[in-house]
Amino acid sequence: MAKRILVVDDEPSISTLLQYNLEQAGFEVETKMDGLAGFERAKEVPFDLIILDLMLPNMDGMDVCRHLRQEQIFVPILMLTAKDDEFDKVLGLELGADDYMTKPFSPREVSARVRAILRRVEQTQATKDDVAVKGKGKVIKDLTIYPDNYEVYVKQKLLTLTPKEFELLVYLAEHKAES
Repeated sequence: MAKRILVVDDEPSISTLLQYNLEQAGFEVETKMDGLAGFERAKEVPFDLIILDLMLPNMDGMDVCRHLRQEQIFVPILMLTAKDDEFDKVLGLELGADDYMTKPFSPREVSARVRAILRRVEQTQATKDDVAVKGKGKVIKDLTIYPDNYEVYVKQKLLTLTPKEFELLVYLAEHKAES
């Protein structure tokens, strides 16, 4: 079955270009022209990946990303935007985006990044299933940490943490007996 991708971009030419190229690469693609419509659609339908512009009408891409994570929707997100400022890139990644590309872009590179993100998700899922069987997580009450996978679960629910937050949590867990 083809992987489902939601493209949220208010520029029709970009949406059409992405849709065409991603469909040619074998993906099933749906487009939305504003942030709120994209957010609502992502809550209704399970997508395998979202390509998200930052500057959108009704709800900007940062808010879409933030709200999806607050709703416990952890679909991979590729931010694709004209904003190339380091602050915007870091903020987007800290809010939960999995990758960040700036416009103008190569459609082939977008397809390659989409495939790479989806491959990482599949590998992580396979590793998580393997770890669950092997029980390699560090358990502290309701908290389970899988350091090799960069995953943390509270009551079996995956948490989204920044790399620094994850490293700090692992450090604290490893040194909890010293405190």
